[in-house]
Amino acid sequence: MTNITDLGIKQIRDGVREGSFSAREVAEAHIEKVAAAKSLNAFLIETPDHALAAADAADKAKATGEELAPLAGVPIGMKDLFCTEGVEARAASAILDGFTPTYESTVSGKLFAAGAGMLGKLNMDQFAMGSSNETSAFGNVVSPWRRNDGGNTDMSPGGSSGGSSAAVAARLCPGATGTDTGGSIRQPAAFTGISGIKPTYGRCSRWGIIAFASSLDQAGSMARDVTDCAIMLEAMAGFDPKDSTSLDAPVPNWEGGLNADLKGKRVGIPKEYRIDGTPAEINALWDQGAEWLKDAGAEIVEVSLPHTKYALPAYYIIAPAEASSNLARYDGVRYGHRELPDGAGLQDMYAETREAGFGAEVKRRIMIGTYVLSAGFYDAYYTQAQKVRQLIANDFERAWSECDVLLTPTAPSAAFGLGEKSDDPIAMYLNDVFAVPASMAGLPAMSVPGGLDGQGLPLGLQIVGRELDEQGVLNAGLAIEQRAGFTARPEQWW
Repeated sequence: MTNITDLGIKQIRDGVREGSFSAREVAEAHIEKVAAAKSLNAFLIETPDHALAAADAADKAKATGEELAPLAGVPIGMKDLFCTEGVEARAASAILDGFTPTYESTVSGKLFAAGAGMLGKLNMDQFAMGSSNETSAFGNVVSPWRRNDGGNTDMSPGGSSGGSSAAVAARLCPGATGTDTGGSIRQPAAFTGISGIKPTYGRCSRWGIIAFASSLDQAGSMARDVTDCAIMLEAMAGFDPKDSTSLDAPVPNWEGGLNADLKGKRVGIPKEYRIDGTPAEINALWDQGAEWLKDAGAEIVEVSLPHTKYALPAYYIIAPAEASSNLARYDGVRYGHRELPDGAGLQDMYAETREAGFGAEVKRRIMIGTYVLSAGFYDAYYTQAQKVRQLIANDFERAWSECDVLLTPTAPSAAFGLGEKSDDPIAMYLNDVFAVPASMAGLPAMSVPGGLDGQGLPLGLQIVGRELDEQGVLNAGLAIEQRAGFTARPEQWW
C-alpha cells in the first residue's frame, strides 16, 4: 500500500470511509513523521493526543455505523495564529509565550467539528509579519526543498505561513491552515510546490485568530492539490455572528462543483504585472499557464489594472497602521510575557515587556504604523492609502467586465536561501508584489504549482477571481493542475 503520509485529504477521508485503513493508523503515521522532522522546525507544539482522540472518534463512528463527518480521520496542522482551547497560541512571538487560550477560534472549531484532528501548532513569521519565516521568535522554518546545485543551503518556505507550507510539502500533514494578509498563503504555497487558497475577505471568521491587519487578514487552506484545498476550505468557511466582518453568505459545495472545463470563460492577463527584472523563467511559466487555460477552453484576453503599481506602497501603510493598533494590547498586563524589573512602574513595565517580547520586524512595522497614524500625518498617509485601495478595487471591478478570472505569477522569484534577503526589508516586501492587490481588494486568490525553475525549485501560478467566486478560482486552478502535471517533491534529507 502507498505510504499513508503520501495521501492527500480526499484520499485519507475516502480511505477511512471505505475501511482501507483506520483513522488511528493515519494519525500514528503522521505523528511519527512530525516527530522525526525536528530539523525543519515547522511545528512549534506537537499535539499527538488531539490527533489520536479525533482518529479514535472517527474509527468508533465508523464501527457503529454512524455517518462520518466531512474530515473524519484527517489530521491537519494548525498555524500558530489560531487560538486553540487548552493549547498555547503564540503567533510565534515571545510576547505571547505562555498564553493558553480558554476558547477555540471559529475556524479551528469548525475543522474539529468536521472531524479533523490536530497534529500541532505550526511555526510562522512573528504575528504573520514576514515573507520568509525568519521573524519567528522560535527560529526559522526550513523548507524541505533544496537547490539542485549540490549545496545544502537552507531555503525559505515563504511566509508568513511557512510552517504550514513546509509541513504539507514534507508530508508531515495532508493539509494545514494558513492566513493571508498580503500573500501569506499564496507565496509560501508557491515556494514549496503546494496549493493554497485565500477566499474572499469575510468567508472565514477571524474570531479567535490573532490579529495582524484586521481589514486584510483572512484564513484559508493549504494542501497538496486543488481538490484538497476545496474540501478543507469548505469546512472552515461560514458566517459567524461573533465576527462583525463575517459574510452572511451560504458556503457552496466547492468540491462537488470542481470542473476543469473552462469553455465560455475568459482569463485576463494584467499587462501591468509585466515587471522589469522579473526572471525569464517566471514569465515563461506565466505564458505556459495561459496556454494551459486556453487548452481548457478559456479565451485569453489582456486587461489593465493601472493602479497595481501603487498596491504595495499602500499596503505597507495600511497593514502596519492596523498592526500598530492591534498589537497595542500586548503590554504585559493581559497576555503572556511580562517584564517587571525591581522598582519599575507601570510605564516601565509596558516598555520593558514590549522591548523584550516583540521581534525586530514587528517593532519596525509598529513604528511605521504609529508614524502614519500620528497627528499631522494621518491624512497624508493612511487616508491617502485607503483612497488608493479603492482605486485598486475599482480596477478589478472594471476587469470583471472583460474576464472571469485573472492569471498572474504568484511571486517574482522562486524560494531564496534563508538569510539572503534578511538585510534588505524592501527586497523582502517586494516578494508580495503580485499577491498584495487581490488582498487589498478582498478578492479570492490561489496559488497552484506550475513547474520548477533551473535550480529545481517550485514556481507557482496565481488565479484571482471575483468576490465570492471561489469556485471559478478553484476550477481554473484545477485546469492548470491537470495540465501542469506537477509531481515533483523534495528529497528527504531531514
